[in-house]
Amino acid sequence: MSEQSPSEQSVQGVSRRGLFGIALGAGAAGLVAGVGASAAVGASLANAAAEPASPHAFFGAHQAGIATPVQEHLHFAAFDMMPRAERADLISLMKDWSYAAARLTQGLEVSATGAVGGDPEAPPDDTGEALGLPSAALTITFGFGPTLFGGEDGDRFGIATRRPAALERLPAFLGDDLDPAESDGDLCIQVCADDPQVAVHAIRNLSRIAFGRARLRWSQLGYGRTSRTSTDQATPRNLFGFKDGTANVLGTDSDALNTHIWASESDGPAWFAGGSYLVARKVAMLIETWDRVRLAEQHRIIGRDKADGAPLSGGDEFARPDFSGTAIDADSHVRLAHPDANDGIRLLRRGFNYVGGNNELGRLDAGLFFLSYQRDPSQFITVQRRLSTDLMNEYIRHVGSGVWAVPPGAEAGSFVGAGLFA
Repeated sequence: MSEQSPSEQSVQGVSRRGLFGIALGAGAAGLVAGVGASAAVGASLANAAAEPASPHAFFGAHQAGIATPVQEHLHFAAFDMMPRAERADLISLMKDWSYAAARLTQGLEVSATGAVGGDPEAPPDDTGEALGLPSAALTITFGFGPTLFGGEDGDRFGIATRRPAALERLPAFLGDDLDPAESDGDLCIQVCADDPQVAVHAIRNLSRIAFGRARLRWSQLGYGRTSRTSTDQATPRNLFGFKDGTANVLGTDSDALNTHIWASESDGPAWFAGGSYLVARKVAMLIETWDRVRLAEQHRIIGRDKADGAPLSGGDEFARPDFSGTAIDADSHVRLAHPDANDGIRLLRRGFNYVGGNNELGRLDAGLFFLSYQRDPSQFITVQRRLSTDLMNEYIRHVGSGVWAVPPGAEAGSFVGAGLFA
């Protein structure tokens, strides 16, 4: 592979992809048919004229995709290392993934030859479905699962003694109905973008790069963020119709990030300082059952007003809930999840809605793909146990789960997780 400086990559990305984007955007508009076609064409023209979002830097003190403003789409994937993979395979994989991710996040293809610039008699390096698309605020975040540090196969990567002490499989929680096929994994990749095709393209190509070294265990698509990490973002709604993530930790709140999200050297081990722990939970929502609940009862269950998100104790959406009276039920979701009920614990949430069609009973297969970052998994465990009496439990089921140690960011010229192998 030929190396390019960041400035050369940026120029290449803007010139080629910018031109392709205008051409493909016009072509796609001509394919729109049926009701709402004129609105879709108008949206395409507006998007073509709009200034694309600035790419997020891949290299830095922390990995992008944590405190970064939450995008609109997600493709999450968990991988297991191949049975015969060795330490050298793991290191080379992280190097290759980091190289590709550094290019993809700048709107480039996975290599200099990409989708169309290589040998026509060989498969291309890049699958090509993102040709013509901008970076769409793409972030790619890597994590290491507990099983990577040792298990039934022993310490085959030579890293068992460097496992963060807090990195353990999550305990069982009341009401769990977990599917092993949608849980855990040696490695994880969280891809977020404002264009679903850009997100899917990233996972598709990173999966190809892993061939022979790691294999896809499970993946999840998400749309419609269910939290905010910036004051510039309006609070979104989940599939129950309520605003979600009003009191989330914001990416600009450095004090909260240092206290609740980023691991420090005192937490140990030293290579993990600046990293964070990611918890993923696939939460199925019983949509049809919820839709038959009267509005007043929905308010009581959540503890907020459905219209504007204000706590039932009064004020606007951002008013501090008053739990001293009886306006907010003692087992409402807001009350049990609030820091006041959990020794001041706060999480940084980056959840997304998901819809997978209909299940075998004809009901909507939909819910929340919950993602949270915290300095220690015990923060999530404390809150989740507090929610054992949550009135909302009647309408949800936890069907997937996992926890990963997300290393600090990489320096330019290095790779994510380099400190683990130093």
